Amino acid sequence: MSEDSGISGHARSVVVTTICALAGIAAGVVSAVYVGTDPVDAASTTGVLVLGAFVLAQYPIYRVVGVDIADFGVKDNLYVAFMTFTLWFISYTVLLTSAVTL
Repeated sequence: MSEDSGISGHARSVVVTTICALAGIAAGVVSAVYVGTDPVDAASTTGVLVLGAFVLAQYPIYRVVGVDIADFGVKDNLYVAFMTFTLWFISYTVLLTSAVTL
């Protein structure tokens, strides 16, 4: 990451982690709304497609907020996917097991 972009290494990490967490939670809520929260809906793979869409949607957001994604390596991309998946899994599981209707 070059210092001329205005974002330090620490701020870059905070921005990426925050966007990953928010995208994961949003993906969980959208999965619950779009797929449903009945026990039968838990077997649907459509929620995973929603997750994938939210992972891909983050990269244009990073550009807008000033994160240079050209510097992303394999480790950074795996981090984005893993953090988004983790928050999606937790939020969608909570919504599935708590009998919430959305």
